Amino acid sequence: MAAMAMARTAMARTAMFRTLALGAAAVTLSGCITLFDVGTDYKRPADLPAQATYRDQPPVPAPSADSIANLPWWEVFDDPVLQGLIKTAIGSNYDARIAVTRIEQARAQLGISESALYPQLGYDAAAGRGLRSSLGSPAPSVTKASNSFLLSANASWEIDLWGRIRRSNEAAMAQLLATEEARRGVLLSLVGSVASTYFSLIELDLELDIARQTVQTYRETLALFERRLLGGIASELETTSAAANLAVVAARIPSIEQQIAQTENGLSVLLGRPPGNIPRGKPLMQQTWPVFVPAGLPADLIERRPDLRQAEQTMRAANAQVGVAQASYYPSISLTGLLGVVSPQMSKLLNGDGNMWGANAGLTGPIFTGGQLDAQLAFAKAQWEEARLTYDQSILNAFREVANALIAREKIEQARLEQARAVAALQRAVRLATERYVGGLANYYEVLQQEEQLFPAQNTLAQLEGQRFTALVQLYQALGGGWKLEDQQWAGLDSIERK
Repeated sequence: MAAMAMARTAMARTAMFRTLALGAAAVTLSGCITLFDVGTDYKRPADLPAQATYRDQPPVPAPSADSIANLPWWEVFDDPVLQGLIKTAIGSNYDARIAVTRIEQARAQLGISESALYPQLGYDAAAGRGLRSSLGSPAPSVTKASNSFLLSANASWEIDLWGRIRRSNEAAMAQLLATEEARRGVLLSLVGSVASTYFSLIELDLELDIARQTVQTYRETLALFERRLLGGIASELETTSAAANLAVVAARIPSIEQQIAQTENGLSVLLGRPPGNIPRGKPLMQQTWPVFVPAGLPADLIERRPDLRQAEQTMRAANAQVGVAQASYYPSISLTGLLGVVSPQMSKLLNGDGNMWGANAGLTGPIFTGGQLDAQLAFAKAQWEEARLTYDQSILNAFREVANALIAREKIEQARLEQARAVAALQRAVRLATERYVGGLANYYEVLQQEEQLFPAQNTLAQLEGQRFTALVQLYQALGGGWKLEDQQWAGLDSIERK
């Protein structure tokens, strides 16, 4: 008897799980088919804002798809210290780390959405005691309290007949891709911010050197006037004027040092660490940049810029949400199944005497919702239109940023060359005025006048030197620089070490 009971128990257990497995396989295969796919598949708009060339683009022999954006950042910024700072920022910057968590959130949201395509399997177990009470079956006709035990497995599945779940998954996937593009945008922005701040820092270093050298020059001029005053050749007016010029320039040094410290603090935050000193590499005047800086074709900008790719994925998600709203008008079909055993005794729970099962098909759909479904569809369409307009606006903004960066690079370079000529001329003028003053052919005013003009001219040249590198960074960002890099290549570790 015991052997027969054990055999019945094993057979019942095997039949139960076999039935559940076959049902799960059947509904899983059925879930791959969508008979009536509402909504429309996404297509990139054909009437996108476009232009043949960038405004103020430097002349090139012929239109070319080559672009500085194709280069990794470690080939654009040829300074080992700057490369190390960028590498540190990519690994430690909080904005970059936050962007990674957003990708994980979007990936988890996609998993939640995709789970609706598969059958949901579960189990129930319960035990109770009461009068005229039983679990899973009508109450027995007894007049005293009794026990009841229940063990069952259940399965449920919604048939995606209209494509609502598939459209939801499409929207979730697009949002995941959008967050990935947002992360790449953060990385590009981070590289640009670190490089721009670094160039500003070494530009301030140059201004500090100029101020210190000018202070030394003014001290020599003051000493000259003091010697001539003691000899009765110069007047006290000359000496006090030279002292005043020295003090004015010396007062600039603490201000520049303050700017240097504040810039280092800002760069430290980009590196994800407390404010502190920042190492330096090549001085500003020794920095190099690519001899030829092509912008590439405007039509390729849509594929390169991470913000444009992000905006397009947002538009794709909005398009899918319109399909989800349209599917809400149609009925929802679901299948449920139950298989288990119920018994008044725990020892007899799995002997097959109290088997129970059930299978149900349900259909639910809207009849009157007070305009809710119409409002949901109108809302989804308005979101789609907003995403479309935002995408168009982003393209125009991208063209503007590239054009601004191109004209800035060109005009700053022109101004830098002219300012370099001015500085060279003023340096010669100071030397000649000093020689004439010592020879008695000129008065002190000529010397002071030339020195007063040289110091601001040198500062302006230093600023223009820094601005031309900043303009290069802005152009690299505007073109979507580094767009060919894989995620694991953004840190550039291997490539830097091989150089």
